[in-house]
Amino acid sequence: MSEQMHPAAPHHLPFFIPGADGADTLMVVMGIFLIATVLWVGTLYWKLHSLPERMAHKSQKLQFEIVAVLGLISLFTHMHIFWVAGLLLALIDLPDFGTPMRSIADSVERIADATPSAPAAEAESVPDGGPDVPTPAKQGVHDHA
Repeated sequence: MSEQMHPAAPHHLPFFIPGADGADTLMVVMGIFLIATVLWVGTLYWKLHSLPERMAHKSQKLQFEIVAVLGLISLFTHMHIFWVAGLLLALIDLPDFGTPMRSIADSVERIADATPSAPAAEAESVPDGGPDVPTPAKQGVHDHA
């Protein structure tokens, strides 16, 4: 058989048509493009998914932990409401109630432990009609549980 081209065949074939040797250039290029796109979209997904945690990282420890747990729940359950709740919680700055309450508790403890400078001797009468005996100031360790 002779290697003559058919008279109706074009003399120049486009690059995307595989040659006679079986090398398909377009398939190789599209395979590399597909792998790169999947990796890029996966990286974008992970960055977007961790957005609430990165935003809450600068806030209080408890708020950061709650946002992280909401992110994990949304990742494993595929329920996006948890991710939205974590994002909203990360956007809101919760007021710090712990510091003022701790300050109040410390002040009350100092007041309770303080002994009066001039002991006020309040006398309690003994039921048997005996002499009035002053009661000493209450001293000791206070247990604030």
